[in-house]
Order: sequence, then C-alpha cells, then structure tokens
Amino acid sequence: VQLQASGGGLVQAGGSLRLSCAASGSTFSRGMGWFRQAPGKEREFVAGISWIRGSTEYADSVRGRFTISRDRAKNTMYLQMNSLKPEDTAVYLCAARASGTGWSRYELDYGSWGQGTQVTVSS
Repeated sequence: VQLQASGGGLVQAGGSLRLSCAASGSTFSRGMGWFRQAPGKEREFVAGISWIRGSTEYADSVRGRFTISRDRAKNTMYLQMNSLKPEDTAVYLCAARASGTGWSRYELDYGSWGQGTQVTVSS
C-alpha cells in the first residue's frame, strides 16, 4: 500500500486546514490513522478510523477540534483541523495498519506510512 499525504501549510491560530491521504495499491480495507511529530518530540497519535465501519478515535489534545473521515470510493482519508493552535505545529503523517480493519493508537500496528505534510500554526 502506498500513501500520499497532502494539504499541509501555514495558518494562523484559530484557522483551519484539511489534510488528505490517498491510498493506492492492493484492495483497501485496513484501519488508518494520522500521527504527528513536532521537532524534538516523539511521534504521537492524532486520530484513527476503522475503514469499513467508520468508527473513530482521537487524542485528547485534538478531540472536538479535529475530524477524521474517509471516502471509501476514493480510497482517501481526511483530517479536518479546526481551531488550530500553535502547539498543533508538526509534520503530520498518515498510516495504514499492517493488518486489521479497526483503528489503533499504536505506531507498531501500522505497516505503511505516507511521506508527511508540514502543518505550521502561527500565533
């Protein structure tokens, strides 16, 4: 599975961005997620989605501000980010699970990663 993330950019605090992650390759039914990594910090889970059922989970830091979704027909996952804060600044990476259709908070459950897209939120 190949993943291509896009949609990052520079935005002022309080603004919005929408990230996309297009999946290609074999028939797609795996759980997917978004992670982020800020300079000097460890990679952290942001949101996950069950590809078939559409159930979702969020990190506490983004719950209520970010929305993860997917378009099964387009094999594409999205992350709508609203009310952005400077602390949301990071490289955002999309990932697909190595196996299983549900979401997971754990990096090791993911076998395919996109290249990352930079999100910068200015104060």
